[in-house]
Amino acid sequence: MDKITGQLWTPVGWTDDSRFSGYAVPGIANLHSHAFQRAMAGLAERQTHPEDSFWTWRETMYRFAARMNPDSLYAVARQLYVEMLEAGYTSVCEFHYLHHAPDGRPYAEPAAMSLALIAAARDTGIRMTLLPVLYMSGGFDGRPLSERQRRFGHSVESFLSLLARLQPEQDERLRIGVALHSLRAVPAASMHEVLAELPGDMRVHIHIAEQIGEVQDCLSLRGARPVEWLLANARVDTRWTLVHATHLTEAETVAIADSGATVAICPTTEANLGDGLFPFRDYLDAEGRWGIGSDSHISVSPVEELRWLEYGQRLITRHRNIAVQDSNSVGESLLHGVVASAAASTGLSGEGDYVVLDDSAPLFAGAHAQDVVDRWIFSGNRPAVREVHVGHRRVVEAGRHAQHAVIASEYQRTLRALLADA
Repeated sequence: MDKITGQLWTPVGWTDDSRFSGYAVPGIANLHSHAFQRAMAGLAERQTHPEDSFWTWRETMYRFAARMNPDSLYAVARQLYVEMLEAGYTSVCEFHYLHHAPDGRPYAEPAAMSLALIAAARDTGIRMTLLPVLYMSGGFDGRPLSERQRRFGHSVESFLSLLARLQPEQDERLRIGVALHSLRAVPAASMHEVLAELPGDMRVHIHIAEQIGEVQDCLSLRGARPVEWLLANARVDTRWTLVHATHLTEAETVAIADSGATVAICPTTEANLGDGLFPFRDYLDAEGRWGIGSDSHISVSPVEELRWLEYGQRLITRHRNIAVQDSNSVGESLLHGVVASAAASTGLSGEGDYVVLDDSAPLFAGAHAQDVVDRWIFSGNRPAVREVHVGHRRVVEAGRHAQHAVIASEYQRTLRALLADA
């Protein structure tokens, strides 16, 4: 093997670095996660309706969400975060809406579910931006939350109280941000009230324009498309991350890029749910900021998210090598994009976060620095991560997290219990 030692990838290319034997790339930020959904991966793949879609999948998700409590959420999140670290994610934005008990009543500790996620992140060593979700209505028409949505709900007052409870938990590996679930779930007046109370540097994430039905309802009841309405009614800037933003006009695509916001694209979940394809090349041409998320976690692999982001564009354009920007390498262009957006979306520095690739893996045979990232992303799904470091502390060695076996065992017990009476 043509082994190149001491190679570190940066957004401007490869440099020699004596810390590494092999190849090191920056840790990757996972910009969109619903941790509990990892436990239902593969459980929504049977037809329930001749026109199955996101909306029928959502019914399965609601039924599964009703089984979760702080202990089970902690076990599932720990397993998920170990999987993320072993795959090369070093930080995660947790878009968290399972706030209360299944009947909608707050736990004795109202932040119990949020604290379970924080504990899971700290125990595994991943950086986290926790995004408690404001969820108030069941649709653009202001209908009340359904029975299955009640555990998601907050008033503005109780939501701001939750944020105040969580903010003292922050440290160099944890940031508290805020998530507006969607325009259909947050009335306009409440959105303005919450945004006015937030610290100036707090990150704001929102689901938007994921479904055609959502776009049609927004047009009907607010007189504008979702992204169009948001940009006209909120001061969207670099603190904001728009999740999915799949269904855009050309003008909206350019306007998001001009705002400085980041779009969190979740290719495997968007494909699994039949959402559609983000206009990626047009957005790149507008110099928009973007990143990736694993969302429902039917895949926990940054390689797969990046590869299918590119492949989706190839399928609709019938051309190859679509994402090329600063480099003629598709892989390096994709990696540059996720590195460039991470701090703005997460609020975390990412200092000392890096992934050492396994240079003894067959896929790197005969490798040279200029093709390493392309080989990593476009050579299939064989594990190629040897070490992962977060804040200069090694959390994955020889491809395994130190607590891999213990956490997996607890997760298996938890999942069996969750599904016992399904």
